[in-house]
Amino acid sequence: MTHEDARSILVSHPSTDLYGSDLQLLESVTALAGSGFPVHVVIPREGPLEKLLVNRGATTEVIPFPVSRKSVLTPKALPGFIIASLVATARSVRLLRRMRPDLIYANTITAPVWILAGWLTGTPTLCHVHEAEETGSRVLQLLLASPMLLCRTVVVNSLASRKVIYESWPRLNGRIRLIYNGIPQSRTTPTAFQLPRVEGIRIVLVGRLSPRKGTDVALEALARLVEQGLDASIALCGDTYPGYEWFEDRLRRRAAKDDLNGRVHFCGYVENVSYFLEKADIVLVPSIAEPFGNVAVEAQLASRPVVASNVQGLAEIIDDGRTGLLCPAGDHVKIAEAVMLLVNDPSWAAKIAQAGHDSAVQRFSVERYRESIVSEVKESIVARNAHYRLFDRLRGRRR
Repeated sequence: MTHEDARSILVSHPSTDLYGSDLQLLESVTALAGSGFPVHVVIPREGPLEKLLVNRGATTEVIPFPVSRKSVLTPKALPGFIIASLVATARSVRLLRRMRPDLIYANTITAPVWILAGWLTGTPTLCHVHEAEETGSRVLQLLLASPMLLCRTVVVNSLASRKVIYESWPRLNGRIRLIYNGIPQSRTTPTAFQLPRVEGIRIVLVGRLSPRKGTDVALEALARLVEQGLDASIALCGDTYPGYEWFEDRLRRRAAKDDLNGRVHFCGYVENVSYFLEKADIVLVPSIAEPFGNVAVEAQLASRPVVASNVQGLAEIIDDGRTGLLCPAGDHVKIAEAVMLLVNDPSWAAKIAQAGHDSAVQRFSVERYRESIVSEVKESIVARNAHYRLFDRLRGRRR
């Protein structure tokens, strides 16, 4: 098999859940498999994502490997992480030498062992970045971003992600490509937006229960709305990261207090997000940091007005006052004020919902996303093949 004929792609992904980057991977796999690429996805454990990947045309393999998070970059945890990474890299190198893929598609930067294994075996890597970590120390940012120096192409899902990468390692500038996420539209026509006058205002927040997602801020905003006399409730659609059980406990204690008792519904992980969005009157996305913000787009596609934090990718999705409302991150008072503005002017809220829907359809379609991903992968493979042809010619001259 020549280099031109071998067009297989090995995809590494650190999760088997069904949240933002996981669902986006499904669209990437669909695009690549649909274009004739054999796609083999390696994941660290079994989970609900695995079956969906197979349904989209990929083969899967469970190979344990460590995932880099801020929690492992501590003096206590770092030695164990390094040892686990070395073991996993050796295992990854063996797999790459056996498969000989044309390209590694590293989905997120949190599994650097595959990027390192690609460099050790001479396999080019495309890293699809779904993170935009602006908090923490400068040294930590550099460490988390450093594996991308070994990548041929870096795909980012927002200008915010691009900014963080460039500020960490300016030499990567020429390798960065911006591809906004593609969000599937519901197969059913979204119901027209209309605020209720009897049942009370139904607010929905979709996302992990974590400080980063601003779940606690949302509860305080709800408390302020109730204090002002608004009959409102909130559905929290999402579970916790392992190790963040303390945060859920804190949320539940807050929800049990007199002002919020009976108004906060913990729905756990929700597979059919569209059902909850279509039942919502207003969708909150109060994230403290958000590289893109799939939920904001999903809410727009459901024709629901969105109140979101004015941060990173959310500020790229929402045109404040036209396709949604933006508030300072962490400011529950401003969030409550934004919700009241929508409640007090239903016709304006309906216009925002419609404008958001039209914007999402135009800017964040799955078709555009899939075409862009396939184009970048093909370009990386063409560059790889050109490299091998040059290497073969040079080797022939030496002989």
